[in-house]
Amino acid sequence: MITFMSWMTRYVNWSLVMNRLRELRLEHKERQIDLSVGVGIDTQDISRYERGVTVPSLKRLIIFADYYNVSIDYLVGRSDER
Repeated sequence: MITFMSWMTRYVNWSLVMNRLRELRLEHKERQIDLSVGVGIDTQDISRYERGVTVPSLKRLIIFADYYNVSIDYLVGRSDER
């Protein structure tokens, strides 16, 4: 049986996720600390996501998608439409 996290690890282009998160943050002229305060996630975690050291959970992907008003499909590279 495939769990959601194993599916995410296998089928999501994480380099695209980290690039899109950083791209969205910079488009909104935010620093990592600004995003951290806005979404209630530690600045170090945001840095790790953007560098590709760790991957965000589904819950955090939802938080980022809601914050930037984009779809999760956009964040994970399944769509280029925001």
